[in-house]
This record gives sequence, C-alpha cells and structure tokens, in this order.
Amino acid sequence: QVQLVESGGGLVQPGGSLRLSCAASGIIFSSSSMGWYRQAPGKERELVARIFSGSTTNYLNSVKGRFTISRDGAKNTVYLQMNSLKPEDTAVYYCKAQSVGKDYWGQGTQVTVSS
Repeated sequence: QVQLVESGGGLVQPGGSLRLSCAASGIIFSSSSMGWYRQAPGKERELVARIFSGSTTNYLNSVKGRFTISRDGAKNTVYLQMNSLKPEDTAVYYCKAQSVGKDYWGQGTQVTVSS
C-alpha cells in the first residue's frame, strides 16, 4: 500500500531553519507529483510548494525565496527546506503525492515557530 512518512518538524525560533522530509513507498515516485501543504488552527489547508515529475516547482507567494522543495529519486523522498521561518509559518505540514490519478496524504508533522 501507499505510505508517505513525514519527519523533520519541531519547534524553532523566528529566523531559524528546518528541513522536512517525506519518504514515499508504494507509488511510482519518478512519475508522481509531490507537494507540501500546511494547515494552521482555524484555517484551511493550503499548498506550500509542489514539484512535478520533471522537477518544475511552484510555491505559495508568502514562502517564495525562503522555502525550497526538492526530490531525490534514489531515496523516493521529497524535501522542504524552510529558511527564515516566521511565526505565521506555524502549522501542521502534510506531504501529498499525486500518482496515477490518485491523491495520497501523509500523517502530518507539526512546525512551530516561536521565541
């Protein structure tokens, strides 16, 4: 079955950095689009960054220049490098895979930006 396992969340001070990882299994990773979404308390889930099979990327405007999404085909893993973190980046971050017309979600990892 499909599994997406996220890791790397935690508590960080404003201006700090974190790297999230999402290890995928059960999908054809090379042809799958991968994305990171986030959901803050009381808000809707939003797309943060996405990377397509051809490595084209797109980003939420508020994270452009601070976050970088990348993928490693050898490890079936997608990463989200988050720099210059702000309190408003606090949320649960979810990994999503789009594979053969279906969407799959990870369990989420908490990111808290606070002093």
